[in-house]
Amino acid sequence: MASPLAGPFRRDRFFQLGLLLVGMVVGAALLAQWLAPGGPYTGDPATAYLLPPSLDHLLGTDTQGRDVLTRVIYGARISLAVGIISQVVASLLGVTLGLVSGYYGRRVDALIMRLADVTLAFPTLLLLIAVAAAVNPSLPVVFVVIGVVGWAAMARLVRGQVLVLKGSEYVLAARALGAPDRRILFRHLLPNVRAQVIVAATLGMAGAIMAEAALSFVGLGAQPPTPSWGSMVADGRDLLRVAPWVSFAPGIAIGLAVLGFNLVGDTLREAYDPKLRTER
Repeated sequence: MASPLAGPFRRDRFFQLGLLLVGMVVGAALLAQWLAPGGPYTGDPATAYLLPPSLDHLLGTDTQGRDVLTRVIYGARISLAVGIISQVVASLLGVTLGLVSGYYGRRVDALIMRLADVTLAFPTLLLLIAVAAAVNPSLPVVFVVIGVVGWAAMARLVRGQVLVLKGSEYVLAARALGAPDRRILFRHLLPNVRAQVIVAATLGMAGAIMAEAALSFVGLGAQPPTPSWGSMVADGRDLLRVAPWVSFAPGIAIGLAVLGFNLVGDTLREAYDPKLRTER
């Protein structure tokens, strides 16, 4: 049976555009070794130093003689990985703590929500820089740090839904029948907040891509010569007048990837929330 949301999705041009952009990122990440015209780490600075875009190098080359298009394609792997891994971490922490906070309330709720308030009180980027700078900069650390910093927003979202749902008849009936709290949390409440979690995680992937690019830009993310979009933008910031393609290509890639995930997330939010659902 077709989903009742399938029709609105098919008619929504913004969703289709977002899905196309996300598909391009996923395709580039999975098929990089077949799509890329060369290797992401090898180049010839003697003969291919800062070559402008041409038929041989569609997006030009960088200061090491490496093909920019190749590095942009391989950079999609890091951006997709940071989006998926960070949101898995944020969802596991946020959903679990949000369920516990909303269901038990009182002191448990107060403790978890005050911790979330402290996390949200700091500007996200500054908090990421502070945490990432305290440890050895590496991609696994960046993935986990972005996820850990992002748990608070997810927890508050889940908590708000649980506060509404825990007074529902099916929850009260399960409690009256003697169902343990764990069963109520994960068999009755969790499935009913799944849609909101999916939407938040989709939108969070866009934020994670931006966060990784920002950390790599300041040298706290992917380390050279790893082809990260953020570090590629940083490599070309002093060359904007003589070789703008070095920074423009990865910068445009970041913008398109973030736009794609945001469009998909916004459409999912409207589809799952009757108050926001509109006919276009």
